[in-house]
Amino acid sequence: MSIEYMNSITERYERLGYTPYRWVHAEDAPPFHPLHKPLSQCRLGVVSTSGAYVVGQVAYHYKDDTSVRGIPKDTPNDAIHFSHITENYLENPRKDPNCILPIEALREAEKNGQIGELAPELFSCMGGVYSQRRVREEMIPDLRAKFQAQAVDTVLLVPM
Repeated sequence: MSIEYMNSITERYERLGYTPYRWVHAEDAPPFHPLHKPLSQCRLGVVSTSGAYVVGQVAYHYKDDTSVRGIPKDTPNDAIHFSHITENYLENPRKDPNCILPIEALREAEKNGQIGELAPELFSCMGGVYSQRRVREEMIPDLRAKFQAQAVDTVLLVPM
């Protein structure tokens, strides 16, 4: 089932009489860079905005949580849990985490040589952060440092 998330939020705010939700509109295009080597030779970093975490880690709280969780690439599916401001979208991921954190497919791509190597940890954040400033000033620098520490060549963003 396809969910038109942005339309549903806009309609919900309108129905409730709230001020219209302000979606982010970037002033400039993101600074994409071409790969300098084939993907089959790259170390791939991953970030999911699904609010995934591993059993034993602290779940995300719901109001502007900019924290990041590391998920070791060998984590079994039954050890991956979710907490997110949009709980109603987590029914399927709770049955199969791979629908929003494709860890099995990425391990398979590594095994088959489609990617050079999957970084030791995949990262997750709770993508429902309302403060654009906090995303820019807290979450993005934290993720960047984590990816640099893993010496990744490129990053796959898996939005929820």
